[in-house]
Amino acid sequence: RSESSLSLNDVCMFVFIAWASYMTNSPTVIVLIGLPARGKTYISKKLTRYLNWIGVPTKVFNLGVYRREAVQSYKSYDFFRHDNKEAMKIRKQCAIVALQDVKSYLNEEGGQIAVFDATNTTRERRSLILSFVKESAYKVFFVESLCDDPEVIAASILDVKVSSPDYPERDRESVMEDFLKRIECYKVTYQPLDPDDHDKDLSFIQVINVGQRFLVNRVQDYIQSKIVYYLMNIHVQKHSIYLCRHGESQHNVQSCIGGDSELSSRGKQFSKALRGFLENQKIPDLKVWTSQLRRTIQTAEELGVPYEQWKILNEIDAGICEEMTYEKIKETYPDEYSLRDQDKYHYRYPGGESYQDLVQRLEPVIMELERQGNVLVICHQAVMRCLLAYFLDKSADDLPYLKCPLHVVLKLTPVAYGTCCSFTKAHLKDIQEKEIDFLLDTGRNSFTPLSSEDQVKRPRLFSVGNPPRLASIPALSTSRFPEAQESEELSESPVSSVCLSS
Repeated sequence: RSESSLSLNDVCMFVFIAWASYMTNSPTVIVLIGLPARGKTYISKKLTRYLNWIGVPTKVFNLGVYRREAVQSYKSYDFFRHDNKEAMKIRKQCAIVALQDVKSYLNEEGGQIAVFDATNTTRERRSLILSFVKESAYKVFFVESLCDDPEVIAASILDVKVSSPDYPERDRESVMEDFLKRIECYKVTYQPLDPDDHDKDLSFIQVINVGQRFLVNRVQDYIQSKIVYYLMNIHVQKHSIYLCRHGESQHNVQSCIGGDSELSSRGKQFSKALRGFLENQKIPDLKVWTSQLRRTIQTAEELGVPYEQWKILNEIDAGICEEMTYEKIKETYPDEYSLRDQDKYHYRYPGGESYQDLVQRLEPVIMELERQGNVLVICHQAVMRCLLAYFLDKSADDLPYLKCPLHVVLKLTPVAYGTCCSFTKAHLKDIQEKEIDFLLDTGRNSFTPLSSEDQVKRPRLFSVGNPPRLASIPALSTSRFPEAQESEELSESPVSSVCLSS
């Protein structure tokens, strides 16, 4: 039919079929390739963190872990010589065991993507993997990291390998010497992917010199295109991301959620303190981002620096509950009040959004934060929780309960070859930083039982592929819905007398 004749029902059915196809798609195995110290584990962990954050269950299978279990003590690079037949047999057996674990994860544990983190430098090893994925009816996508920059390689060895279980209590010089010899062992048999001939039919991306260039070949589906897009945006240059909520607003004082109110007098005090903090920090080339709501814009205006407004940084849309207190919601919409407390991540306000929706909305912000240098994001509680969950590798279950109090500046510094970020809190009174632990709200997982079982059967509250999980949650007697933390920390001390933390 012509485009003009398509009904709303036709469009909805098309969208549903597209999503259903995505959710039932064949599992994918992402296979890393590359010499040691080329950032494969960094890519694996970071990619896994991103995929889990957007809701695709993903797990890393690092072959080094299996090898260390099989060989209790590492002695020297001789283990990696291609003519060491006994060691080669052990290494192949480890790969087979790891692939069996991959199969269990994808077939029995609900996994969608498995990341096979190993060197996989020979066509023989890759043929073994290809046979495995074909037999199991999986898709496969190769990620090869090619690097000949000696500074990058040396940094990788010193940042990661010195603290590796392979080198307990060894000095840096001996670790460097042994590891460079290990790399030479792999070079003897290394066969990079050949996009022009032998491997032209495979789906892969080659990441060259930590993102200076890329070569992409035969991307098959949506997930593979997402992987390519993500890998082409990340970088390892040192930078920091500063996150804070806007200063206290008039709605915070009234315990109302949402809306577009202006700052209170205490909120204006925070804005001035934030300006002093930034001036003392002397952060080079700092960019400032806000939402398009007045309370973040007014916070940024006091800083006296240029800033950018992002509509997608606006607070979670509470729909029909906008500008209401939690007590009013309980009184007016008791069913909604109960349902939200049972699954806070997936619950969608009528006419509004869920945390899951917010994560999808914020994905472009994450991509841009990965590309940028130093950035200060002045945002809102739900938005800040979503961003922190990505950078600190928090699960969807934990995300809605991350503590993000008013008048605190958080600094996140991505670790070049680590899992996520180092995390500090700014002490604005003394212009210094202190390491802190990141805590979850203590009342998470409590909820108010439903008044009737049929209330569960309301699909508008949950997204495709994320059904209610109420059966597995024990019923508790207290509710977490009227959160003092979420309805905006009203009991904090005045800005001038504290470190701007609660």
